[in-house]
Amino acid sequence: MSAALPLLDTAPAIAIRPARIEDLDALVALEHAAFSSDRAERRAIRHAIRSPSMTVLVALADDGEGPAMLVGAATLERRRGSRNARLSSIAVSPARAGLGLGGLVLDAAEADARAHGCTHLRLEVRADNGAGIRLYERRGYTRFAVIEDYYEDGMEAWRYVKAL
Repeated sequence: MSAALPLLDTAPAIAIRPARIEDLDALVALEHAAFSSDRAERRAIRHAIRSPSMTVLVALADDGEGPAMLVGAATLERRRGSRNARLSSIAVSPARAGLGLGGLVLDAAEADARAHGCTHLRLEVRADNGAGIRLYERRGYTRFAVIEDYYEDGMEAWRYVKAL
């Protein structure tokens, strides 16, 4: 899966593709830039890239002045025999926040889930992540549960689902 989509007329082209092992350093750096806690560890990211039941998608920005830069990512999990996929992580470089990149990555994640035969995509989001909640609700996700004390700092998670 690869798509080159301009976010704005002046924005660099964004390509979204499955992660490769050579993306590992950039994925770890993105994890640290995007999250202050509950970060995936390097070995977990490496496992996800190599796992047949997971997909890691990367968003690359190409401004035409050097190598493309990894600016976003999503990790999806699937279980054998289940038609539900789980979006376990979505990250956007803080320098690219507010430009629509999260929506592009989410669209690619939904397309990947459908391509693997899934009919629903589920996710958890921090109850204090207003931007994430707005994105998911605008995209048709419905909250169906609250999980108390889900994150390292004790914050609750809101569970969402969308039929694909």
